[in-house]
Amino acid sequence: MSVDPNAVTQDFPSPPAHGRPHPARYLIPVFAAGLVAVGLGVYGKTHDPAGTSFNLAGFSSTGAVKSWLGTGAFAFAVVQLLTALAMYGRLPGVGAKPWMAKTHRWSGRIAFLLAVPVAVHCLYALGYQTFDTRVMWHSLLGCFFFGAFTAKMLLLRHERLPGWLLPLVGGVVFAGLAVVWVTSALWFFRTFGVTT
Repeated sequence: MSVDPNAVTQDFPSPPAHGRPHPARYLIPVFAAGLVAVGLGVYGKTHDPAGTSFNLAGFSSTGAVKSWLGTGAFAFAVVQLLTALAMYGRLPGVGAKPWMAKTHRWSGRIAFLLAVPVAVHCLYALGYQTFDTRVMWHSLLGCFFFGAFTAKMLLLRHERLPGWLLPLVGGVVFAGLAVVWVTSALWFFRTFGVTT
């Protein structure tokens, strides 16, 4: 069977151009976010912690590696927040520049890539723990962050989003990462000093 590449393709009816999309279409990102967050939490709670999963040369401990990677992720998340504020016209005295959209996307990608090995170590080596308030919030919001990040990535694929939705979800993702950083890297640096 051969296919003629010049043949006319079938037109599929497009959705009506009037009105807003049905709110149920946002349930998939919410459901996926919950699945990711709960899945990570269940894995972390039921998995027998291994104690360690990686270490990098040049660092004195796994805690230092995680703290510096987490700090890098948080720094790139701050860049993403600032570029988003500028692009939405919410940063006084700074207008949107042509390079900001690309910087926004790449800073988010780098932040995520730096956060993944930290999360892998936390879940594999330490598990989901609740033995004190700081650790409980860190475990809870670490899982929440990856769930909220999943929702944000899925929402980016939707057209005609309400203008407030993406900034709201982005702010929630940033706030989650900020609390995760405060309850881990900042705590580590304040407790053990800024070490490598």
